[in-house]
Amino acid sequence: MSAADRLAALEPACRRDDALALFDSLPPVAPTDLTGRWHGRELATGHRLDGLLAASGWYGKQFDGPDNVHPLLFATPKGDIFPVDPKRIPLGLVDKIPTAVVEQTRRRLDLLAPTLRTARHRARLREINHRGTVTTAMIYDHLPIIDTFRRVDPTTVLGIMDYRRLPDPYFFILTRD
Repeated sequence: MSAADRLAALEPACRRDDALALFDSLPPVAPTDLTGRWHGRELATGHRLDGLLAASGWYGKQFDGPDNVHPLLFATPKGDIFPVDPKRIPLGLVDKIPTAVVEQTRRRLDLLAPTLRTARHRARLREINHRGTVTTAMIYDHLPIIDTFRRVDPTTVLGIMDYRRLPDPYFFILTRD
């Protein structure tokens, strides 16, 4: 069974151990393999953040080069995609705000976009040893977050968000636009 088939078998929700087993079985990703804009979705594992990114209007990530990454892209209800400065999002509160409140905020993204938007890249890529494999990780400039990637196929990667304030990994999938 291909990696894409194994990932599809885990969606939309699975156990954390099953997601980790798939992640560990996948090959590494080189920084240059990520160039471009990617659309994201979560792989629900029972993490306390499950459902919040979709409810918030999160679109994905954009990799313009190893030192030039937009770690958070959001889409307005009208479909406009824009990069957000992660410092402008209260990440310390995200797991404490009900999903319904997050969805209400999403409906106002057209109005909030000017205050959230950034033209500056807010992350960078580096190769790191994660779970025994050297692969590409995205390091946020101003937050204690590292996203690590493994290749599912040429247009899909599986990511793990390691956020210092949360004990468990958060899983997400990126598909190249």
